[in-house]
Amino acid sequence: MHEYKNMDEQNTESRFEFLKGDKVLWMVILVISIFSIFPVYSASSNLEYIVNNGTTTGHVIKHMFFVLLGLGIMRLVGTVKYEYIGKLSSILLGLMILLLVVTMFTGQTIDGASASRWLKIPGTPISFQPSSFAFLMLVIYLCRYLTKKITRERLPIENIMYIFGPILLVFVLVAKDNGSTALMILMVSVVVLIIGQLHWKYIAGFISASFIAIVLFLIIALNTNLIGGNRVHTWMSRIETFTSSKAKTADTDDESVKAKNYQVMQAKAAIVHGGITGMGPGKSALKQMLPQSASDFIFAIIVEEYGLIGAAFLISLYLIMMIRIVMIASKMPAFFGSLLVLSLGVMIFIQLSVNIAVAVNLIPVTGQPLPLISYGGTSMLVTYIQLGIILNVSSRIQIYDEEGMGKKQSVAEINDIA
Repeated sequence: MHEYKNMDEQNTESRFEFLKGDKVLWMVILVISIFSIFPVYSASSNLEYIVNNGTTTGHVIKHMFFVLLGLGIMRLVGTVKYEYIGKLSSILLGLMILLLVVTMFTGQTIDGASASRWLKIPGTPISFQPSSFAFLMLVIYLCRYLTKKITRERLPIENIMYIFGPILLVFVLVAKDNGSTALMILMVSVVVLIIGQLHWKYIAGFISASFIAIVLFLIIALNTNLIGGNRVHTWMSRIETFTSSKAKTADTDDESVKAKNYQVMQAKAAIVHGGITGMGPGKSALKQMLPQSASDFIFAIIVEEYGLIGAAFLISLYLIMMIRIVMIASKMPAFFGSLLVLSLGVMIFIQLSVNIAVAVNLIPVTGQPLPLISYGGTSMLVTYIQLGIILNVSSRIQIYDEEGMGKKQSVAEINDIA
């Protein structure tokens, strides 16, 4: 009987050998990835008939390609020790900063976007957003630097040069064309510093300095021409639109106000139209009237087609994902692994929260995609890389336990990542 039990366990392990790492998290990722095909297929008709870009079938095939590519990359990331990724983070961050500088001068727009965020790979039709990869590399770099020699009090000049300097440099390079991502970079960085146990006085000083720098940037951008090509006026317009939408401008006769609130009004109408059970897959009536229905506002289309029940199911999957991420971080004895998992989880959670909050009109329009759902390659691949690293760390927990690296392990041992 005991032999049969061992054989069953071996069969189970071989069956899930491809799903290396936390099995529950794997299943959640796969379910969300498969589900994403249906709302993208439905909403991408907007790109065909309104934006006059490609065909619905072409867009869904492209989305499925990125899903499969993302899953492959996620599994590939799981084969590399996450410590090696940490060691390479400083070099990769430097490369991303260089690409951000190049994007400032040669970046292009896609589908009529008003910001030059995309960088085209020479000799190919492929474009990507360096800001998303720079954000990821910055977080990994911060996690590793905060882990190294954690017991030693760093000099202020070290914190300025190796922590605050890279954060502000990436923020400045991204902010000109992508204000919402730049603010997210600051938010997540501060959370990483807090979780990474940096002394509170440095964190308080960094927040104060960042606030002063942002205020000065806004004053200069709004009142002078010293910062050319900035999008500050677009940001202010979105904030104004958000505040006016809260004043029930749908009933106003001012056509200019209605035009500014068009996206928000259509998103709210789609959510209301969906009701409890939704209109059914592919039966959205407002996808053709809602700009960016396949990306930034895809949550509104999901609610319209699948109702509050479908939206609750999707949010439940995201909630399970977050819970598993926290559980992985709590079980990981190595500080770097635990900090890295929590930090990447914070990145995904903030992006998820921002997208849904925009759709339900809780915050101004930001242009952040819904993780693993929204149409678009760069953000989706970055999310798969994040989850690949998290799964990588989860697969190492059992190995650490087998090697005797338990909770009683010394700080010096568990943080030897240099």
